[in-house]
Formats: sequence, structure tokens, C-alpha cells
Amino acid sequence: MRSDKSWLAHISAGLGLSALVGVLCFHFPQLLTSREFRAAYTEDFARNLLLIGLIAAFVLGTVSILRNRSRGVALLGVGSAAIAVLLGGATVHFNRIESTPYSLGLDWFVISLFFSALVFIPIERMLAVRPMSPLRHGWRTDLAYFFMSHVLVQFVLIAVTASTSTVAAFAAFPALKAAIQSLPVWAQFLIAVFVADLAQALLHRAYHNVPRLWRFHAVHHSSRRMDWLAGSRIHVVEILMTRSAVLLPLVVLGFSAQAINAYVILVGVQAVLAHANLRINFGWLEYVLVTPRYHHWHHARQAEYIDVNYAIHLPLVDMLMGTFKRAPRGEWPAEYGVMKLETVPEGFWAQTLMPLGPKRTYSEYVGHDEG
Repeated sequence: MRSDKSWLAHISAGLGLSALVGVLCFHFPQLLTSREFRAAYTEDFARNLLLIGLIAAFVLGTVSILRNRSRGVALLGVGSAAIAVLLGGATVHFNRIESTPYSLGLDWFVISLFFSALVFIPIERMLAVRPMSPLRHGWRTDLAYFFMSHVLVQFVLIAVTASTSTVAAFAAFPALKAAIQSLPVWAQFLIAVFVADLAQALLHRAYHNVPRLWRFHAVHHSSRRMDWLAGSRIHVVEILMTRSAVLLPLVVLGFSAQAINAYVILVGVQAVLAHANLRINFGWLEYVLVTPRYHHWHHARQAEYIDVNYAIHLPLVDMLMGTFKRAPRGEWPAEYGVMKLETVPEGFWAQTLMPLGPKRTYSEYVGHDEG
């Protein structure tokens, strides 16, 4: 397929643009990098990753140009890498980090995208439910969501922290907090996963049953192809609502920072894994943990799966809510997406604006031009 032939060019473009962003992060760390995420990596790690990106962008882009495949995309990769080198490359001077009330999480975006793609693209090629190119229909839209959710991480955290802290001040339970805080971190983590998953599942069900909320959540369900990147398609309003609803009980009940941080890591891993294009049979684990097949059926374009499998981590939560439904053994959905495709438009900006305006149908709706 044409998308397969242009892989090297697109990888070159992705790495070249990422390298350029990385150099800018070195020049303006206080504005472009996340304060919380900076503590998770060293300057040497960032420089080495930048160097690898620059070399790979030049090599892959040059190969694509010589093979005359997607030359425009390849030139974007080589050109971006060249500009990055002119701005300092991997030896760029590191400016002192000044204090700012907010910043963009471009470092979080670049590193997260790099390693997610590095891990999941090869695995999905080997163990796919349905073989498809990473450059499948709609990948640019999902990449835009991935970008926005990571770049706006600090603003989301500020909004969520403000809302949860305000409510927590009026809902203190000293005895319960003391009991939870007396537990070891591993026990707090397990309880936090259950409490957070229950809170999110209840809100998730509301998204499906309250028409106004569904219009925001329909954006997530509009994906017609399921893979590691598809899980990023979430409306920013839903991100704010969900993060607040999930973190609120954890803050109110007094879980330790270590337990909450461990839960946040689990969310990041499982959210990607649950949407991944992986045919792995987890067997009895499908009764214990939310797996790709379990969550894929939640996205199925079939009436009998519209109101089931809301849990993000634990099927036990769905069992308690009466919404657990295990699919026939070994089977996967024939089709994904909302039931009324024409109600969700194509493209990031159109989907962002869709829930804010009147209900309507669109001529360019999700997957309208797919065969």
C-alpha cells in the first residue's frame, strides 16, 4: 500500500520535527517543558535521544528521497532536522530554568510519542487483530489528540488540582484518611485502583446515557480503527471531567502521593494497551483485568454492546454495576465506531467544536470515504 511505501519518509518527518521541538525545549525549558516530567529524566538522556532522532531523520529521509517515495514528507524530515542542527543540535546550550506559573509539556509529548511508537508499532505488526498500516485512515486526527493531551498536561493538572483541592477542603474524613494512610503503599495502590475505576466507570456510564455528555464522549467512540493511538481521541472537556472525577475521591480519602503516582502510571499504560490492535488471548485474566479484547467490544458498533464494559481497569467494577459482558470466546468486533456515523465529523477541530454547537449531521463524517 502507498502508506507502507512512505513509512521511512513519515518516520523521518516525525523524528525531524521532534528533534526541532527538542532543541527548542533546550532553549526555552521554562516555557516548553513540564516541571513535573523534567524530574523523570536527565539532561544527558535528553541529549542522547535528540542525537538519535537527528541521525535517524537524516538517514531515513535521505533514503526515501533517493528511492523517490513521499519526497515531500521526507524533505520535511530532513529540513526540520537541518534547522534543529543550525539551532544547536544535540550540543545546544541549556538555558537556566526560570520559574513560571505554567508551561507546555512538549518534552512529555516527544518522549511519550517516541517510546509508545517504538514499542507498540512493532508489536501490533506481529500480533494484529486486523493487519493495518500505522498510517491508517484518521491517524493524523488521533496524533493531534495525542499532541494536545500531552502539551496541555500542565493546564489540565492545574484545573484538576484546583477542583479536587477545593472539594477536598469541604469533605475531610479524618478517621478514614488515617486508616488508609496507615496501610502500606501497595495496599493503598490496589484500593486506589478500585476506587478510581468505580468513579470513572460511573461517569463513563453517564457519558453514554446523558445526551449532552454523550456528545463529548462520542468523539472518543468515533474511531473506526482501533490501535495504540486511537485511545488518544478524547475531547478536552471530557479529559477535564474525567480526571477531576477520578482524582477527587483519591484526594478526599487521603491516598499517599506514591499510591496516586503509581495509579497514574497504570492509567497511562492500560489506556494505550486497552485500545491496542493486539489479538493476544488473555484467557481467565479477562475476568481480572481490562484487556484489549474486553475494551474493543465496548467500542463495537453493535447494539448489544452499547451499554456494557465501562471499567477501565477491573471487570469486577462492571460486575458490581451489572454491566459486565464477555464476548464470545476468540471473537472480535466486526466494526468500530458510533452507531450514527454521520453525527460526528472528520478532523480534530471539527470534532472539538461539534459538542459545543447544535446537533446536526455531517457530509464529511468519520470514515465516510473509507471503502
